Amino acid sequence: MPRDGGDVVTLADYAGRKLVLFFYPRADTPGCTREAIDFTRLAGAFTAAGTAVLGISADPLKAQEKFRDKHKLGVPLISDEKHEMLEAYGAWGQKSMYGKSFLGILRTTILIGPDGRVTRIWRNVRVDGHADEVLEAARSL
Repeated sequence: MPRDGGDVVTLADYAGRKLVLFFYPRADTPGCTREAIDFTRLAGAFTAAGTAVLGISADPLKAQEKFRDKHKLGVPLISDEKHEMLEAYGAWGQKSMYGKSFLGILRTTILIGPDGRVTRIWRNVRVDGHADEVLEAARSL
């Protein structure tokens, strides 16, 4: 998948390491900003725990890069405009707001173990305290 800065990321790049994938609905919105800032704040602790962190949304790369620069984010941001990864991990689905239903990104976090297997899934994530909870789960692997 394409990431901020123009590189491409594959899961194989993280073989043998723990990996956190946090799927967020839209760059530079209040909840998504708090979540990305929290993961950035804990980036050193995740690294110490042998865990890489990637943020994924359907935003185009330009929006991802603007979001990264504006908030000085320190985790790679992945652009999944075709929803391939979002759908594969169950982070794309039916949402509702103000009585209307639509398809969109479901705030989800996936923890993958060093063996490449999904070890934990958080669905319908509440942002406050979430990155800390994910860090503790990663440390316990």
